[in-house]
Amino acid sequence: MLSTNELRYTLALQRIPNLGETSAKKLLQIIGSAEGIFKEKKQNLLKIDGIGAFRLQFLNEHAVLDEADEEIAFIKVNDIRVCYFQDNYYPDKLKHCIDGPLLLFQRGNVDIVRKKIISIVGTRKCTSYGTSFCEELIETLAPLAPVIVSGFAYGIDITAHKAALKSKMQTIGCLAHGLNQMYPKTHKKYMESVEANGGFLTEFWSNDAFDRKNFLKRNRVIAGMSEATIVIESANKGGSLVTADIANSYNREVFAVPGRVTDSQSEGCNNLIKTQQAHVLTSAADLLYILGWELEEKPIKPKQTQLFVELTAEEKQVHAYLVKQGKKILDIVALNCHLPTHKVASILLILELKGLVRPLPGKIFEAL
Repeated sequence: MLSTNELRYTLALQRIPNLGETSAKKLLQIIGSAEGIFKEKKQNLLKIDGIGAFRLQFLNEHAVLDEADEEIAFIKVNDIRVCYFQDNYYPDKLKHCIDGPLLLFQRGNVDIVRKKIISIVGTRKCTSYGTSFCEELIETLAPLAPVIVSGFAYGIDITAHKAALKSKMQTIGCLAHGLNQMYPKTHKKYMESVEANGGFLTEFWSNDAFDRKNFLKRNRVIAGMSEATIVIESANKGGSLVTADIANSYNREVFAVPGRVTDSQSEGCNNLIKTQQAHVLTSAADLLYILGWELEEKPIKPKQTQLFVELTAEEKQVHAYLVKQGKKILDIVALNCHLPTHKVASILLILELKGLVRPLPGKIFEAL
């Protein structure tokens, strides 16, 4: 955790025009501290590759330090937690992104240390298909308790946050503005619930102007802090596709929910899949298989104890079918058990966590 003095200089470092996170981190690595950068002789800094005289002239201006003092006052009054990029509670995966923010400002009850984190993004003009899929996916994943990250915008974003809250899962809104405001204003009514069950993250200051380009910067945080990014509905252009592209550049897993070729709101997802920039996501089982989460969460217990696992009537039905029929595709299980596919996907995940079934490639399941 930074001292108040070092926070002051780190904030001021953020304010130097055209410096950028990559160059700032290079300076920090070489000099050792933000305060040291401001007090280092200019001729020594000029010897560092990529650091020009134009940038260094701002190190002598008191304006950036005055701005930093004002922001520190705002931080203290509003009980905001500041996450330095080397802190333990800074998003672990984001630490490995060279252009990750020096500082993140956090409000709420965010707890992401050693947690599974996935990002869910999509169009602001989502259809009932996209909304339903998002809600069912998060409900199915609830036993694994991943942290659900999104941008708190209209459409798929707010659907993901609300579904996470409904399933008592932690959710984080990554914002494209400071913590002194909320966009869109109609989502203020969800702020209290989100802060109680997660919270908000942003790299932007309270006096930063609201700007559309901030959304692009915000998207790299969404992609960078997560193990996987899921795109649920997107037209052929949009911020969700930018987030998917950034996630790919960070070597993260990207998933896209397919839609009918005639649906404009599925065009972006279908193209991601067609160009092999995303895995097909038709159920939670696809996500678990690619990420390997089912291996981590499978209970370790003697097989004979499975006889005493309590099951609902539908869970017994699905399990009995697999015991009798052997390996079967998800859709076939649903068809022969006369249950909706999304319901069977949820049941299979529960059975997997209870050690009674296991997933195989291609949405195939078998009883253990």
